[in-house]
Amino acid sequence: MRVLSLGWGIQSFTIAAMAALGDIDPVIAVHSDTTHERQSTYAFAAKWTPWLQERGVNVITVVPEYAEPVNRFGGVMLPAFTQSDKSAGMLKRQCTDDWKRKPMRQWLQAHRESATVELLMGISLDEVQRMRESDVKYIVNAYPLIDKRMTRAACITWLQAHGLEVPTKSACVFCPFQSRHEWRQVKDNDTDWQKAVEVDEYIRSMRLTDSGGELYVHPDMKPLAEVDMRTAEEHGQLSLWENECYGLCGV
Repeated sequence: MRVLSLGWGIQSFTIAAMAALGDIDPVIAVHSDTTHERQSTYAFAAKWTPWLQERGVNVITVVPEYAEPVNRFGGVMLPAFTQSDKSAGMLKRQCTDDWKRKPMRQWLQAHRESATVELLMGISLDEVQRMRESDVKYIVNAYPLIDKRMTRAACITWLQAHGLEVPTKSACVFCPFQSRHEWRQVKDNDTDWQKAVEVDEYIRSMRLTDSGGELYVHPDMKPLAEVDMRTAEEHGQLSLWENECYGLCGV
């Protein structure tokens, strides 16, 4: 059984498109929907799912049984930032296992009919450190982009060369692992931003039993609605590259 873990990001969509166009062997594409993706991701999936299915790539969407930011036992699911007199850092991430891996594996177990699953992962050559052996016997992880020596940039080039749209990053709108640029993209969509702010405010009331620190989704450890998302240039600082280069570096 050959299955693609479809995240609707650049790398995994590239693999799905390669299967649709016959560049790699056919796959079933399974998307674990956290229910917290950006509106742009849902719009992209709605547009390109029919295109994939018309070309033989069956797209399956699975959802977690429970996808709230706080679990049934009151624990915060996402790796929020915290700081107190006793500790500082990030919480343990539970969301990936509960919202992505568990629903995927439940679907695989229900449909694999005792067959071994070759699970294609959307990891490119510039992310080689993310490669892992499967931790269960019935799954063998495969990395077609690494086999093809393709980076993320090469995936973009491939999509453009085939006249295909390049998706935005696939992530929960309140994911703490976002760059300033990615947070600005979230803020550009009113629905996404409102949800991110609401989750950030919601987890603030949760207390860590060992430290009592408040929780935040942004590394500035202040309410998301108050975080300054402006760049250094927007603050009036000169960019390092604004002045003409005279070729004297290192002289």
